[in-house]
Amino acid sequence: MTAVTTVYVFNGPNLNLLGVRKPEVYGTTVLADVEALCATTAAGHGLELDFRQTNHEGTLVDWIQEAGAAVKRGAALGLVLNAAAYTHTSVALHDAIEGAELPTVEVHVSNVHGREGFRHHSYVSPVAAGIVVGFGVDGYALAIDGLVRKLRPVRSA
Repeated sequence: MTAVTTVYVFNGPNLNLLGVRKPEVYGTTVLADVEALCATTAAGHGLELDFRQTNHEGTLVDWIQEAGAAVKRGAALGLVLNAAAYTHTSVALHDAIEGAELPTVEVHVSNVHGREGFRHHSYVSPVAAGIVVGFGVDGYALAIDGLVRKLRPVRSA
């Protein structure tokens, strides 16, 4: 079995517009800065980062299945997923995470529960190990930390 070396961070539709689209909601930090934050956080846990963004639901499904296979091989820890709008619409993402048995932390930059009613429901949450919402882009680092803590619990002496 190979050593766990990777944490995945996948981003859904329109996150390529982070820093430009609705800065009053999502802030002014761009996705490249989020990637740098995630890389630093992952490195602090001795992990490499595989960071991706797509506007296509099927691509996310393919990536989730790929990440699940890497976890089963022992090569990866799990996934931090900002599925963006697909969170609220995609049974396919739910089924992919569940089918791949992929440890996943759902993350959202804004507090989706304080926004429009359609954003209050998540198809990802029922298959997520945890959820981080409303902490801005810092939520990504919190999600990586949480995934590590959940899957690599600190053992007391």
